[in-house]
Amino acid sequence: MPQVKVLSERCKGCGLCVLACPKHNLALGKDYNAQGYAYVTFDPDGKCTGCTFCAELCPDMALRVYKEERA
Repeated sequence: MPQVKVLSERCKGCGLCVLACPKHNLALGKDYNAQGYAYVTFDPDGKCTGCTFCAELCPDMALRVYKEERA
């Protein structure tokens, strides 16, 4: 199952990735990073397909998408 890692210190909470996610696995969190921005969180229980739309749209390169290798 694909996973999205959020680099919280890079995230400015713009929400572009939240809007881009077709499966609604990302949301603006309630915690703040050192710069004072509420950063995005990933729901690992969602239906992430690993499409990478979120990472492609992020202007701060704060997201990493990991997919499992097929055996």
